Amino acid sequence: MIAKTLKTTEGKINIKIPSTLAEVTLGQMMEIQEMPVLNDLGAISILSGIPIEELQNVQDMNDFQAFGDAILLLSHQIKNLYNGDAIPKKITFALNEGSKTINVVDNLSVEPAGAFMAARDTIAEEINGYIKQYGEAGWEESFNPSLKACCQVLAHYFYCKVTGKKYNEYEDEEFCNEIKKLRVTEALPIAKHFFTCYPGLSKQKISFLHRLRQCLKKRLEYNRLKNLSISTQ
Repeated sequence: MIAKTLKTTEGKINIKIPSTLAEVTLGQMMEIQEMPVLNDLGAISILSGIPIEELQNVQDMNDFQAFGDAILLLSHQIKNLYNGDAIPKKITFALNEGSKTINVVDNLSVEPAGAFMAARDTIAEEINGYIKQYGEAGWEESFNPSLKACCQVLAHYFYCKVTGKKYNEYEDEEFCNEIKKLRVTEALPIAKHFFTCYPGLSKQKISFLHRLRQCLKKRLEYNRLKNLSISTQ
């Protein structure tokens, strides 16, 4: 942590922000990523929990220099985290009823079926949205999922395992609040694993009628080729 006491127009303010990515929660990084216009004060406000209005009353803007350098370092670290493959062995949730530790590497499957389908749809929508915006050529090399999508996928993966309850799509969504409390260094590698394991989910969703038409079309083409082969013998 980096901590400094700065002078303001009304007195002093104590500011403390993380100095390494291991001290940053997924929720904090989500807030930073989702800000339409991000500046140093906005990032410092999110990481310190101090309203931006209070930071605006610091007398000397140069006093924020150390925090700005730390934020720049964090941005480089998050980029490296996206490129990494190391998955944590265990994750501990601090719940109201007590802590709960999950052995991640022992079971990296999304269960039950409802959670799997919800995670699949989230991943598909995220990849399809990226392809629609940037094009399909080489998307696998440049694609990085949004932290919001990562949070949703992790909620689908962890909800039943952590709570011991049956799958419920509404409570599953609410469980995102617990996922946001995880360290981003823990959460992102697990979420990235699921995105890289399901490349087929980048295909567009199609209706049963559309699938039926495709099957009939293939069957007609097969019969046509078969008849052509017989006629030429």
